[in-house]
Amino acid sequence: MGPRRRVLKNAAAEADQFRRRAALAMLGVVLALGGLALWYFRLQVWQHEDYASRAEANRVKLQPVVPGRGLVLDREGRILADNVPAFRLDVTPDQAGPADEWLPRLQRVVELAPEDIENYHEHRRATRGFKPITLKLRVDEEEAARFAVDRWRFPGVELVPYLNRRYPYTDLMAHVVGYVGRVDGEDLKTLGEANAALTHIGKTGLERAYEEALRGRIGYRKIETNVDGRAMGEVGRVPAVPGADLRLSIDARLQQAMVHAFGELEGSAVAVDPRTGEVLGMVSLPSYDPNLFVNGISHTDYRALMDNPSRPLFNRNVLGGGPPGSTIKPLVALAGVDSGQLTPESTVFSTGEFRIPGQARGYRDASRGAGLTDLRSSISRSVNYYYYKLAYDMGIERFADYMQRYGFGETTGIDLIGENDGVVPSPDYKRSRTTEPWYPGETVIAGIGQGYWIATALQLVRATAAIADDGRLRELRLVSERRDGYGQPWTPLPRPEPELITTNPGHLRAVQEGMEATIHGRGTATAMAIGAPYRMAGKTGTAQKISRKGSASMDPRSLPYHLRHQALFVGYAPADNPTIAVAVVVEHGGYGGTTAAPIARKIFDAWLLGTMPEPPPEPEPEPDKPEPAADAATAAASSASPGGADDGRQPPATAREPTR
Repeated sequence: MGPRRRVLKNAAAEADQFRRRAALAMLGVVLALGGLALWYFRLQVWQHEDYASRAEANRVKLQPVVPGRGLVLDREGRILADNVPAFRLDVTPDQAGPADEWLPRLQRVVELAPEDIENYHEHRRATRGFKPITLKLRVDEEEAARFAVDRWRFPGVELVPYLNRRYPYTDLMAHVVGYVGRVDGEDLKTLGEANAALTHIGKTGLERAYEEALRGRIGYRKIETNVDGRAMGEVGRVPAVPGADLRLSIDARLQQAMVHAFGELEGSAVAVDPRTGEVLGMVSLPSYDPNLFVNGISHTDYRALMDNPSRPLFNRNVLGGGPPGSTIKPLVALAGVDSGQLTPESTVFSTGEFRIPGQARGYRDASRGAGLTDLRSSISRSVNYYYYKLAYDMGIERFADYMQRYGFGETTGIDLIGENDGVVPSPDYKRSRTTEPWYPGETVIAGIGQGYWIATALQLVRATAAIADDGRLRELRLVSERRDGYGQPWTPLPRPEPELITTNPGHLRAVQEGMEATIHGRGTATAMAIGAPYRMAGKTGTAQKISRKGSASMDPRSLPYHLRHQALFVGYAPADNPTIAVAVVVEHGGYGGTTAAPIARKIFDAWLLGTMPEPPPEPEPEPDKPEPAADAATAAASSASPGGADDGRQPPATAREPTR
């Protein structure tokens, strides 16, 4: 091997390479320090508020404060819905742990219904774990004492005081005030996060219609905690805003009188002030106790209500409706004179049976013929022939147009949710339900409130109040004033201007005189005037469920209960200066003149004289009796066409003066 070659180091190149590497390292250090500085700048400046609030949240817990729900009072200040102190059990899932560990132990201390547990699991799925969930809404004093002793065994479970809704008048105001119920999963979707702490929400009646005003605005308490999450004290508060109080136009005393006036009968009634449209009383019978629903009704109680054939939960005034019968005649008469079809003095000769030209079928009156009949006597004596002919001569299109002007086929404006629009007979309505054409006979029976008619008691009393108030058709209202906080002044709620149903005072006066003669003349409700120190005006009505067969008269009292006619009455008093208008509907009541009119008289006496009707006697238990079956004639009548419907007055064979 030859001699090894010696490599000489290049000091300058190595120094240059070192400088480059040092510069790169320095650049990396500077970039790292710059990034770190930017990161600290981001934490300390850009996101300071976010992290400060997070740190504060670890130290301070927000505890929601549910406001007291607004009170509901009647026109005299009687409390119809208030709040009473109560205790509930709230569970914070994140602190309590798995439910299968603590729930069995808790059930040995506090009685929990299956509905309570089911509601808890439903809310647990829809709510974040750090938010409290109500497990049981009503904890009695004994259970509260037992839980207080064992409180340490149940972390995350708290006994919380709150105000529970109460309805002092129980079933008297159920269909007006309604009730609140526990918040469910569907409610949580609509309430949003801001109202997630609410335990109750309005379900029916005014509680539902005025939910936003009544519930107020939720507040918060700021609770300082230590590292273990234990409360150290309150460091701040956002006060809750109580719900608004509502004052109704309803008079609880008149409401009670209306219930007593019905006795053991079922049906509905509405009383209003025709000068304002304010509802003075509104009953739907039978009723129910709304307190059962506040904290969750039991399965037994709910089934008892649902299985009741009288349907106590059904609000007959708002959701119901049916043929108005002859109570519609004053308005049909007004339409006839306003349309120029006749004058108040025009007469027709009632033979007792109206026939459409070219048809063999006749449409009978309740009597054998009233002879010469003008507008006033047609109302007071309820002459069907007059209205058969008038409706036929007007034609269904013009007839329907005038009925809609009087508020039928639309809501009355009452401040309750779900009001029935009703139906005014018309070819358009029939086409929406069937392919058959409109027949002239359907126009004829529309004139006496039969056929394709659906009118609610609210619509009937509104139109009657318009007649009483010189033709002014007003929206109906239950709430007259609100107060945003105790000690604050009451503020009247705004009301729209009324509409005129006629521009001819003479025509309206003729209708009023006919209605007054119904009671104080030779009309169908003269019995209700006996002993009255004031004058009334009104109209009786009978809405048939089945039509009669051929020319035979039918006594509704001979029919099975479920097929008996509906008895109706509309009217106002005093006749010369009306302060109250009423509509009464008695289910299966038979005749308006003998069943509904006496109820109206008792309502008038209670409002005008302060005379309360006697309450019905307490029912005595009776053995079940089989319902009598309909005879062959009744069965045949039930299958007859409604084209021959009459006003259902008492047949001449059983009474000299027909009554309705």
